[in-house]
Amino acid sequence: MFKEVCKKARWQAYAVVRILVGLLFFLFGAMKFGWLGGSEPVQLASMFGVAGVIEIIVGLALVLGFLVRRITVLGSVEMLVALVYVHFPQGWNPIANQGAIAILFMALFIVLHVHGAGPWSLDKVLWKKE
Repeated sequence: MFKEVCKKARWQAYAVVRILVGLLFFLFGAMKFGWLGGSEPVQLASMFGVAGVIEIIVGLALVLGFLVRRITVLGSVEMLVALVYVHFPQGWNPIANQGAIAILFMALFIVLHVHGAGPWSLDKVLWKKE
């Protein structure tokens, strides 16, 4: 019975995951500018400022399910850059260098890219495809 429920609700569960990933990514970007509990804002023209803008755009697009396959490439590239320039210089261990979240986001973006926007998305409404 549980297996049948899971099979019927898999796309809805996928949509919930896409929305939560987008919301969390948005929050990381918002906090860089001192919003929603963030500390001192970064400069917009800095590397962290550009990263914050990308995180806000990617996060909102994922929440809305808009251009998901394209936007996940941008998010993955940003996470790769963060790993190379911010985390790996502090050591190879992603737990110790605080890069584990960037790796998890990259993995999630790969899954989202492969599966697309899913049923509850602007992509489906606008282009009749998931």
